[in-house]
Amino acid sequence: MNEMPPSLTGPRRSVAKTKGRPLNDNAVAEVQALIGSDLKRDMLIEYLHAIQDSHGHISAAHLRALAHLMGIGQAEVYEVASFYDHFDLVKEGETPPPALTIRICDGIACMMAGAEKLIEEMRAGTDPSDIRIERAPCMGGCDVAPAARVGDREVGLADAQKLQMLVATGDTKTLIPNYIDLPAYREKDGYLQIQRLRDGELTIEQVIDELQDSCLKGLGGAGFVTGKKWELVRKNPGPRLMTINADEGEPGTFKDRYHMERNPHAMLEGALIGAHCVEAERIYLYMRAEYPAAIEIMRREIAAIEEAGIVQKGFIEMRRGAGAYICGEESAMVESIEGKRGLPRLRPPVIGQVGLFGRPTLNNNVETLYWVPQILGKGIEWFRDKGKPDHPGQRSWSVSGRVKRPGIVQAPAGSTAHELIEACGGMAEGHEFKAYLPGGASGGILPASKGDVPLDFGGELADLGAFVGSHAVVIFSQTDNMKDVALNLIDFFTHESCGQCTPCRGGTEKLAQLLRRDSLDEDAIGDLEDVMRDASICGLGQAAPNPVRHLLTYFREDL
Repeated sequence: MNEMPPSLTGPRRSVAKTKGRPLNDNAVAEVQALIGSDLKRDMLIEYLHAIQDSHGHISAAHLRALAHLMGIGQAEVYEVASFYDHFDLVKEGETPPPALTIRICDGIACMMAGAEKLIEEMRAGTDPSDIRIERAPCMGGCDVAPAARVGDREVGLADAQKLQMLVATGDTKTLIPNYIDLPAYREKDGYLQIQRLRDGELTIEQVIDELQDSCLKGLGGAGFVTGKKWELVRKNPGPRLMTINADEGEPGTFKDRYHMERNPHAMLEGALIGAHCVEAERIYLYMRAEYPAAIEIMRREIAAIEEAGIVQKGFIEMRRGAGAYICGEESAMVESIEGKRGLPRLRPPVIGQVGLFGRPTLNNNVETLYWVPQILGKGIEWFRDKGKPDHPGQRSWSVSGRVKRPGIVQAPAGSTAHELIEACGGMAEGHEFKAYLPGGASGGILPASKGDVPLDFGGELADLGAFVGSHAVVIFSQTDNMKDVALNLIDFFTHESCGQCTPCRGGTEKLAQLLRRDSLDEDAIGDLEDVMRDASICGLGQAAPNPVRHLLTYFREDL
């Protein structure tokens, strides 16, 4: 038998002691001062946030230092850091970004409101060595489009003058809106339902049965019956965990932000009820990085309920995303919480069976949890009667685009586009209803002639190849070209594809190329659509063709 070469038989060098990039003692000291010494592998993304927040970027020296302190390879740190858009990686010899970044949303609602012009004006009127002007995917400010962010200061109805004024005054810190804090929430019987459950006045079985009978569904996009999900997770052997998906990134969606910035404790109480029912040992709240105000509110109010003894310190652990739409998919979110790239997992098993850290995991959306204490307090019929026949319950609709008063509309499940437009004061002056997105970028594009279709999970909407998803409804008028709309959405999917599977990674890019050709090859588009739907790992690649399919079906005059 041939012997192995001596170089392969000797002791192996630790991956934490890789060659090629020397360790900088100052960088090690700076990173250790930020993250401490009791380090955990699943906290990698939080450590990267700490460096980014402190220095405005992540240098090669800091990345090397972080790998050294965590005892993992630089490649492992780099692959995670480079996956997320909010981390600015600076190699040796490169110039760090300016101290101030202005992000301007180029999502569909902001595109309609003049974002392209605003980006051009700001780039022409600023020195790139002093201020960085960046495009950003949907920032959840669709009701105040165009939306922007100057440092950490979120700006609605943005124009060049307003942004330049904030720069001049240095007013770039997070602005916290008025909201219902813990004392105000408790004055209105807040946390009464979790106390009833803990005291035995309500049993776990009663809670699950009431939620099932109320027909409350998951309102992050999938629409699975909430009580049934809790029951299924509970049947899996413990120990169990719970996650809250507050990373709403679907273009046109801002309802979860609305609830967190106005009544955060309704969601937190709902989460504690869910955790109690599945006997979860900890709750992980996964926040969207684009929501600095909501993040600060949740920090404050989690600390408040800890101080009040409502929950043990550390039972709710907040983790920040870092600019990856794909992490709205629950298994990708779990990977991100574990400190990894947000790559969707193959299923089965679902995360209710094998989820965070390999444990059965209950995952719920912010709005879903928002309704839980109200249903238990006011009764099943109270909630069901807020819906329509065959569409029980109430929903928070994010309505934007060509309406007079964009915003959140509390309206029944099964509402129609026409009804939502009316609830927003009608169409904006000079605009006529032409088309709409029934469920954000993923849900397809329907013509005004389908404006009386009930918007809910399944049913007639599904028969049209569309879905309600996160209940984000964007309204278009005769001034909007649907090919331009479809391209905006496809470009978004191309940018946000995680790249794990070829049908999605290559399919979204190729779909945009085919749509931009002077002569459309509809056979090629159809073949590509079939492959993406059949072979993509997760819903991003499966749903990405929806806008193009509806463009070809309903809006051929815009081609």
